[in-house]
Amino acid sequence: MAVVAVWKCDRDGAMFDNKKDAEEHDKMLELAANITTLIERSIEGIDEQVSEEIGLLLAKRRDALAKACKGKPEVLLEEDESGEESSDETVTPFAANQ
Repeated sequence: MAVVAVWKCDRDGAMFDNKKDAEEHDKMLELAANITTLIERSIEGIDEQVSEEIGLLLAKRRDALAKACKGKPEVLLEEDESGEESSDETVTPFAANQ
């Protein structure tokens, strides 16, 4: 039986083939959580699930959001070349079995 090293993200249980991808995913989830908190503090009465979805969307699209803030707002309306779930491509199949 072969031994396969995987890295597991504490925040959501996603598993990765390498440490770099796992750390990047964890940073994205931390950003999403902080954006969610900002939204909930700023918009009275917003549904918690909606604010979490917005936070996750903005964290996943952080590169496009940064470009938009630097003067290229049209990039936010472009489709993400690798799909909305781009960060999930590096998740190992083990995560799907949980």
